[in-house]
Amino acid sequence: MNPLGQDLSPTHRRSHVTVRPRLRALLTALLCGAMISGAAGSSKAAHRTEAGRGRPATVVRTDAGLVEGGLGTDTRMFQGIPYAAPPVGHLRWASPQPAASWSGVRSATEPGNRCAQAAGLIDQQSSTEDCLYLNVTTPVRSSTRALPVMVWIHGNGYINGAGSLYDAQRLARTGKVIVVSFNYRLGVFGFLDHPALDHGPAKHLSGNFGLEDQQAALRWVQRNAAAFGGDPANVTLFGESAGGTSICAHLVAPESAGLFHQAILQSAQCTGRKWSPGPATWFPLPRAERERHGLDVAAKVGCSALRTAAACLRAKPVEELVKWSDSGLGSGPAVGGGMLPMSPEQAFATGHFRRVPIIQGTTRDEHRLFTAAIEAATGETTTDAGYRQEIQALFAPADAARVLARYPADRFRSPGEALSTVVTDWAWGCTVLDRDRTLDRHVPTYAYEFDDDEAPWFSTLKKPNFPTGAFHGSELQYLFDDEQLPGPATPAQHQLADTMMRYWARFAHTGDPNGPGAAPWPRFGTGRYVQSLRPGRTERTDLAQEHQCGFWNTIAN
Repeated sequence: MNPLGQDLSPTHRRSHVTVRPRLRALLTALLCGAMISGAAGSSKAAHRTEAGRGRPATVVRTDAGLVEGGLGTDTRMFQGIPYAAPPVGHLRWASPQPAASWSGVRSATEPGNRCAQAAGLIDQQSSTEDCLYLNVTTPVRSSTRALPVMVWIHGNGYINGAGSLYDAQRLARTGKVIVVSFNYRLGVFGFLDHPALDHGPAKHLSGNFGLEDQQAALRWVQRNAAAFGGDPANVTLFGESAGGTSICAHLVAPESAGLFHQAILQSAQCTGRKWSPGPATWFPLPRAERERHGLDVAAKVGCSALRTAAACLRAKPVEELVKWSDSGLGSGPAVGGGMLPMSPEQAFATGHFRRVPIIQGTTRDEHRLFTAAIEAATGETTTDAGYRQEIQALFAPADAARVLARYPADRFRSPGEALSTVVTDWAWGCTVLDRDRTLDRHVPTYAYEFDDDEAPWFSTLKKPNFPTGAFHGSELQYLFDDEQLPGPATPAQHQLADTMMRYWARFAHTGDPNGPGAAPWPRFGTGRYVQSLRPGRTERTDLAQEHQCGFWNTIAN
């Protein structure tokens, strides 16, 4: 998730909204998804019971050494396995290097360190760069048939989060899949673009070290999936928010070819309208823009001399650098050269992307989280005047007047809900519908909208003065036991969670979410109807009508 808010001062026009400097730290911190020679033997051993004890084996041989996990409820869990060397010292802003091997049995019962990040309203602070660890959850089973592997990329705006926040036991158990989650470098440590950091210890140009970490985790899966009972030839990449945006990049990045075979994009923002605050965005941005940000950060920490900038930056303490993770241009992929030569938007439009089946969707009320976050951070409720200012900041004068007429504040329960509805329709609902049409021209695409109007809200974040609905990230608690959200509460919500896990898992098994016991989910085609995931029933919904896309097609971007 990445719940950014917006400033009530309209200083940017049309496609951007600004955030007051005093809010940036709060809001960005909130941003709010062993095929080695001996692997064959270890794969079989992973499913034998421990001799004489009748318990599933919890010791597995990876390509770097033996790990011992723990048992859950009909699951095995392995946590804190290093998939790359700690990116510290001279390896800060270097491409990921192989993890060192070890002798004996390494304990894998606790998560690894979170990557360096500032504290937020729903996130913990971390000041360590030794963070490239992953987690593996498998069902307990007696079959020797290799299972599909689902690899989760967490969100939170490329500046917060950790793979260990998402307990995948329910998904692994229900779907008969193996789930891998991992940490990757965040903020300035993962996405700083600076010419002094190009090449050298960086395999490519700088700016996409976090994405390179993700590729390293996927290569670890290729080498080690069999040891845990997984099929390296059947890997589904899935992620939410910045995690979904990352998957857009991997659908395009040349070196991600062959590392996954299906993709699930949840609330991804990699094409369309860049609504996020000021120029700061987790969208893929041109390298020139990312580099300007990198040069600015280097200058602000006293490393402006290009010849010595790399050594100067590597000598700075984590605490001094982490506060710049979302300054100016934010954190996110750099497009142009290096590992991401083409933007996802251009690649999708021209058909130059990975030919894999795709599930893609959003939540019905995406932007309510972002509005609630800014109100909680400032202690200021959105007013009628503030709503008008926001709309005038987002759109040209003539279009702003039309938007205010179409979405008058008095038609909603509060101006905050009106603002949330505008941005949800304009920048989320209609944008994903356009991308559904583009993708389905080339690959099987299954489109959805998560629509639980009573989705449980954060226990640590104040509720706004409007219903939070199906807010950004609300679906995560239906797929995982998410540390940040309380989880389904009613029988209907539990049934929805079961339906969603089975859809996701069947897609991982076959590239098609359809199967016994659930409503049919047609391929998107060229239309406007998507699968509506809501408690009590699963049905088709007209996304274009629901989000007034006919109107938004007449508004200049």
